[in-house]
Amino acid sequence: MTAWWRDAVIYQVYVRSFADGNGDGVGDLIGARERLPYLAELGVDAIWLTPFYTSPMADFGYDVADYRDVDPLFGTLADAKQLIDEAHGQGLKVIVDVVPNHTSSAHPWFQEALRGENRDRYIFRDRPNDWESIFGGSAWTQVEDGQWYLHLFDAAQPDLNWDNHEVRGEFESILRFWLDLGVDGFRVDVAHGMVKAEGLPDVGRTGQAAMIGSEPVPFFDNEGVHEIHRAWRRVLDSYPGDRVAVAEAMAPTAERLARYVRPDELHQAFNFPYLFTPWNAAELRRVIDESLATARSVGAPTSWVLSNHDVKRHVTRYGSLARARAAALLTLALPGSAYVYQGEELGLPEVLDLPEEVLRDPQRLRDPDSGRDGCRVPIPWTADLSCWRAPWLPIPAGWSELSVQAQRDAEGSTLELYRTALRLRRDFAGELEWLDSPAGTLMFRRGDLVCAVNLTGESVDFGLGGLDGLGGELLMSSDVAGAPDSAAWWKVK
Repeated sequence: MTAWWRDAVIYQVYVRSFADGNGDGVGDLIGARERLPYLAELGVDAIWLTPFYTSPMADFGYDVADYRDVDPLFGTLADAKQLIDEAHGQGLKVIVDVVPNHTSSAHPWFQEALRGENRDRYIFRDRPNDWESIFGGSAWTQVEDGQWYLHLFDAAQPDLNWDNHEVRGEFESILRFWLDLGVDGFRVDVAHGMVKAEGLPDVGRTGQAAMIGSEPVPFFDNEGVHEIHRAWRRVLDSYPGDRVAVAEAMAPTAERLARYVRPDELHQAFNFPYLFTPWNAAELRRVIDESLATARSVGAPTSWVLSNHDVKRHVTRYGSLARARAAALLTLALPGSAYVYQGEELGLPEVLDLPEEVLRDPQRLRDPDSGRDGCRVPIPWTADLSCWRAPWLPIPAGWSELSVQAQRDAEGSTLELYRTALRLRRDFAGELEWLDSPAGTLMFRRGDLVCAVNLTGESVDFGLGGLDGLGGELLMSSDVAGAPDSAAWWKVK
């Protein structure tokens, strides 16, 4: 029997923007639990919950002060347990975030370090090197006694020292805590970052954030991370039920990224090259082929993702809802697993005109245009938007027409497109076989199903003749079959 995660569709719940269960304007675990029937009806296999742990929220929960408790903003540990149990009752697996590269500066360990105690849990030096923070500026901050500590992200997120055995033991204990509570796996934040190059050598140039994922940098993708992931895999394998770990990892080459999902390491890695590929047939085919080949080389499934909480929504990146709908059918037809970011099933665009006073993303320190607030605007559940009272980010009035209430059971809506695609997706089977198709288009089959995507601005004949006499039945289309920027699925002989 195939392990569930190899072809699962996993829905990302950005907790603070998904559903508000107590009316304070911030999404929480109660709200997420109340919407589990919606997710089961949508047809996904699992949910991934972003951090809900105790945190000062300097980086929206990715600065963790207590890895074994729930921040009061999101609820209680009992709420987390109830959500996990009810999700299982709905047939949904539950993946939670783990943040191992850094803690919050409010974590008791770092407070000890500031007092001069047990500093070896973090990375303190007498003088800084030239490393830059992902959020802008130096990656080093000086403390009162003159030493400097490393933080590859915000100054409130000090990097842990993974050469310290106490750090390693603590995180294995944290994994076991949540596995014992019933979670089915973890999304590993900055999975490529825990181990730094020996001696912390200078990079020798500025603009280091732009190098990540394309060039080697001494603070990411070092060999030592794989020893950690192998240890974590042993922990996961000691539990029943195919518990998994998903790497948020970036590496200079596809081959190096594949190393994170070798048989004795993590189970999946997010496919960032696919996410960042433009709307171009040749480029998409190249990335799809490369992704499948490199994953196959280590026996892992490929994962596909179009949007998440760190990038502009793909409706906006691609330039139209039509392209986003077509991209969804392309993505959901590919072999492997797929990730759906909350709201993409509604066709939500990036919100580009949020008032300056509500923008809070620390990444804006690097570049005001790099802020991620616009993809984190709360989900519109009802047409009158009354589902949120004073939401923490304002919901555009025009989203009434994009709400779940407005789109549910509405013929041709993006929500119904996703519901139908997620149901039919289960019939795709086998390896991908490319079929000949006109320039600027993609067409492939898997088993007796064919996916055809027109990425051009002109109509294309993807009818029976376009399938080289295979004959078949049109199952669904993102628009009129063959229309510009559209995709369609056929069942063939």
